[in-house]
Amino acid sequence: MTRLTRLAILPLAAAACIASAPAAAHAFLDHALPAVGSTVHESPREIRLWFTEQLEPAFSSIRVLDSSGKEVDARDSHVDAADAMVLTASLPVLAPGSYRVVWRVVSVDTHVTEGDFTFDVAR
Repeated sequence: MTRLTRLAILPLAAAACIASAPAAAHAFLDHALPAVGSTVHESPREIRLWFTEQLEPAFSSIRVLDSSGKEVDARDSHVDAADAMVLTASLPVLAPGSYRVVWRVVSVDTHVTEGDFTFDVAR
């Protein structure tokens, strides 16, 4: 093999190595119930969040805050035993108003993601 041929093959080999490297996965919020930014007409009994990756139960949580910043969920957030991509928290009966859902999750590959969204309970 000539030196020129080896130099031509080197970028192709490097690209193949990069393409075959494992992807760095993160658990991103896919959808939620109540839906992000929605208005519901009855108080939901729970918050359910679906993520794009499986979650590490010991390090994943949800908090639901009322408009004054007080936590109103039952403080029982947990990864669903039947589906490790779902995080759930129970709620008491919520008064009409705006609520903020704050979540922080660790995917099973140890990447941390967090975020928040709001929903309203209609008056």
